[in-house]
Amino acid sequence: MTRIGMPPVLRWGRSVLEWVAQHRTKLLALALLLAPGWLWVRTAPPLLPSYRSVVAQWQPSEAWLYDRNGHLLDSVRVDFQARRLGWTPLEDISPELRGLVVSAEDKRFYDHGGIDWFAVASALRSRMDGSRSRGASTISMQLAGYLEPDLAQPGSRSWLDKVRQARTAFAIESRWSKAEILEAYFNLAGYRGEAQGIGAATLSLFGKPPDAIAPHEAALITALLPSPGASPEQLTARACRIAPKINCVTIRAAAAEMASERRSLALDPGLAPHLAARLLNKAGLRVETRLDRDVQRLATIALKRQMLALGRERARDGAVIVVDNASGDVLAYVGGVGGDSTAAYVDGASALRQAGSTLKPFLYAMAIEKGYLTAASILDDSPVQLDTASGLYVPRNYDEVFKGPVSARMALAASLNIPAVRTLLLVTPDAFRDRLWDTGYASLTEDGQYYGYSLALGSAEVTLLEQAAAYRSLARGGLSGPLRLTKERATEADRQALDPKAAWIIGNILSDPIARASTFGLDSALKLPFWAAAKTGTSKAMRDNWCIGWSDRFTVAVWVGNLEGDSMKAVSGTSGAAPVWRDVMLGLHRDQPSQPPAPPEGIEVRQVAFKGVRESARREWFLPGTGQAFFAPAPASAHRPHITNPVSGSVFALDPDIPKDRQRIVIEVSGEVTGHRLMLGKHSLGPANGRPQILAGPGAHRIALVDPHGKTLDQVLITIR
Repeated sequence: MTRIGMPPVLRWGRSVLEWVAQHRTKLLALALLLAPGWLWVRTAPPLLPSYRSVVAQWQPSEAWLYDRNGHLLDSVRVDFQARRLGWTPLEDISPELRGLVVSAEDKRFYDHGGIDWFAVASALRSRMDGSRSRGASTISMQLAGYLEPDLAQPGSRSWLDKVRQARTAFAIESRWSKAEILEAYFNLAGYRGEAQGIGAATLSLFGKPPDAIAPHEAALITALLPSPGASPEQLTARACRIAPKINCVTIRAAAAEMASERRSLALDPGLAPHLAARLLNKAGLRVETRLDRDVQRLATIALKRQMLALGRERARDGAVIVVDNASGDVLAYVGGVGGDSTAAYVDGASALRQAGSTLKPFLYAMAIEKGYLTAASILDDSPVQLDTASGLYVPRNYDEVFKGPVSARMALAASLNIPAVRTLLLVTPDAFRDRLWDTGYASLTEDGQYYGYSLALGSAEVTLLEQAAAYRSLARGGLSGPLRLTKERATEADRQALDPKAAWIIGNILSDPIARASTFGLDSALKLPFWAAAKTGTSKAMRDNWCIGWSDRFTVAVWVGNLEGDSMKAVSGTSGAAPVWRDVMLGLHRDQPSQPPAPPEGIEVRQVAFKGVRESARREWFLPGTGQAFFAPAPASAHRPHITNPVSGSVFALDPDIPKDRQRIVIEVSGEVTGHRLMLGKHSLGPANGRPQILAGPGAHRIALVDPHGKTLDQVLITIR
């Protein structure tokens, strides 16, 4: 029988085993000789950062907004991985808390070099006899786990990993001071929920900074360290063991309250949330603004009070800007106050809103500067219709009442619409738009023809911040410049956007309570016990209400409306934004009343009288060379004869329930029309100055104004249905 040989691999393996058996003593000796080196390499500590680098690399999850004096205004969370505040120095942590933590976690902390050999021996003895012990982990060893997460994996670490952690703790102790170790431990430890660091822990759990917590709260914080997710009962039991001198009833009550309440992780008053959201976009960022905490609080309270008074059925949103006239510093930036707002996170101070009548001061300033008008010039507040590319433009006054001939002073102060449109005809929309741009209205990106004649009445959209900057230029004699929100230097230089004398005259008009009385009365919210100039405005369909004005030191701009764009209800120029403006002005000048500005050099003052205008004689101010003593409306002969009613393009509907002969249309004309006739088609209606009434059937009709020579001077087309 043939014997099959052993495979080569098995023969080789058998030989190796025989060799090992013959030399096992030598191999064991070699292993014992190499083991310490291998153990030394296997448990070598990782490269550790210095204390300074740990502090420098600490990344809070928050960013903070401060006022001009270093007071905290608001904060924003930017990083959502964990909740961390700024690094807390050891001296800012309660001594009671420091003592309890050292006593509970590492009572020989100040005596060992990273490893508590007594605790190690106690832990070994407890393991052998089956009893419980505190464990041998020191604060330095726990810190090693925070610095190198691979070293801190409870339940899955071998004894070699524990030796490595101990060696790492020893390395930390050789480079860091005890104070640095304890400080880093408090800041790097995880506490309840997502809070990391002692600052986040005490604020989220007790609403206090680490240096203000009570002894029973310090006991609970200490009890959290080994088990952040422990139940209130477990925390109470452990805290009572840690601090036996503290009443357990007090600890139990605090633990229950801690579990039931969710506190804000910020000590700031939440005074500028919209500006904080605008400026804070990086974790750990600290922005110093030019705001003043007291002024910010004043503006916030004034706006809150007014929004409560108005109620959500009338208006839900508002915003306030306060500017220092001299420096351009924004002292208050209130983008909203929440409450009943349905768009609380929208910044009302930087939102584009329709300007309303707030652009009129710059229109009249330009007309006065160009010599087209003076403050005493007479403007006609009567119906007007203007042909535009998009159709007929027929402006109306706010109260639907026409005042007839009025001075420019009264037209601006009383915010009459028709005189403003007539003034824009003199200035032209393109020139006015360019002037507004130069004054700071950077949102007006289209040319004047885009806005048309409605620009006089504020059809364009602007921001409250732009309004404040523009009105500040009026307060500074026409000198326009950028506003400053932060301590960074402005990159734009000041520029003379308006003539100083014209700007002063506008301020004089807007501070005149007699001139605005016909619209606002003598005792409106615009009346202050000191000098101030102000202008209100209301946009189309009552969506926006403004009040912007200035004193000798401050410019205050207020907007009230609905950020979602729906109309307000029963809110007028002086019942919406003006009360806020008044309250803020009164607060700003509580200790130092505002003084009227002195007239600029070269401006002229004269006693003027009026005829044909319901205005009393008064002193009036003029640019050099434009003054005169007597003003009256232009005679009828100075007006171009034209048909003022009906408006061309009008459509009339006959009512079948009213007798046809009682449904007549009155024809009205303006200008000198002696000897002129009105024609309905080919039929004469009689003299043009007789206000004839027409009775016409359904269809299109042409009404013409014809002079004595038969020449057609004006015509309108109407439709009757």
